[in-house]
Amino acid sequence: MTASAIPIVEISGTPVERGRQYGEAVRGRLGAALAYYQEAFGQSSGLTWDQVTARAERWLEPVRTYAPDLVEEMSGIAEGAGVGLLDVLALNARGEILYDETFAGMRGQEDSTDDTVEEKGTADGCTSFAVMGEASGDGHVYCGQNWDWRAGTADTLVMLRIVQPSRPTVIMQVEAGQIGRQGANSAGIALNANGLGGRFDDAVGLPQTVIRRRVLDSESISEAVEVLCRTRGHIASNALLTCREGFAVDLETTPGAHGWLYPTDGLLVHGNHYQAGVPVQLAANYRPASSDSLIRVPRAEAGLRQLRTATAPDDSRKLIRQAMSDHLGHPEGLCTHPDPRQAEVKRWTTLLSSCVDLTTGDYYVTPGTPCDHEYQYLPWNLYDGPHAPN
Repeated sequence: MTASAIPIVEISGTPVERGRQYGEAVRGRLGAALAYYQEAFGQSSGLTWDQVTARAERWLEPVRTYAPDLVEEMSGIAEGAGVGLLDVLALNARGEILYDETFAGMRGQEDSTDDTVEEKGTADGCTSFAVMGEASGDGHVYCGQNWDWRAGTADTLVMLRIVQPSRPTVIMQVEAGQIGRQGANSAGIALNANGLGGRFDDAVGLPQTVIRRRVLDSESISEAVEVLCRTRGHIASNALLTCREGFAVDLETTPGAHGWLYPTDGLLVHGNHYQAGVPVQLAANYRPASSDSLIRVPRAEAGLRQLRTATAPDDSRKLIRQAMSDHLGHPEGLCTHPDPRQAEVKRWTTLLSSCVDLTTGDYYVTPGTPCDHEYQYLPWNLYDGPHAPN
């Protein structure tokens, strides 16, 4: 445990051993996650948790076919935490569950409303960034994001380090029990991700946690891009890839076509709306599910342009935190705070803000909204693991 409110967990060994270590370390937080989603899914769909996990079983064989080691890891998590494999699988597919209408009316969040205030849109509402080249005054490569999600999951967060000698060492911020989300690895590759919402057909695709983990298991930027281009997700999601060498590319991945973007003058920011182009399946009626994304992206761009004036990493982190603390549109916006007009189970917040210096390997997170919390330095350097770049 660090001085921050977010526990840190390191796991190593075989997939089952890693999972068992993980499950034992987060038993309490995983239990809190199950309790939260049981309430949240119950309110939105009327299903019991047993009914949710029974439906989540649809992802078991697709994941086992694509990444059998990750099913073994989830089995180990379940064993270590004293829960069922399908409980863990449901936590890893919670975004897919929210968008699958076959879950007894469990529709996308853009379709649900509170009595007085429309609920915030996409799963994994976030604002991601990459800064390099002419946009970086100190010459370093930075990336990170504000991770916006349900405030009720704040006590489930974990900073996870996975030592897996056959693959790069991975550092991620996750909800307890999840095997993949946002992070970076010892090969100098980072993934920041943003939900885009929705499905285009009835085919069963892979959960985002599985795809994102495989991206972070990659040994090169080309391998990471290959993962995103060759896998088929169950729902649409955005992936911003950044590498230590000073390259970034953003892929808007969908069950159909993909779109992509590159930095402009060394800066790339992505939110929760399509920025490369609206997929043809949605074009006729598309409206951003998270409307505040239209505000967050330009505000983040404006704030992050100030990094041109930085002369050292300390200055850069200060300017990044300042940019990501923007409150235009409060309580929603770039730095999101819970809206008291919403039902408690539906309230959103910025769970954490991350800042990764890919040049030095230093990883920082705020345990909560960046306006209220300083960046906490993690006790791991990305390049302490195998596959570190020369």
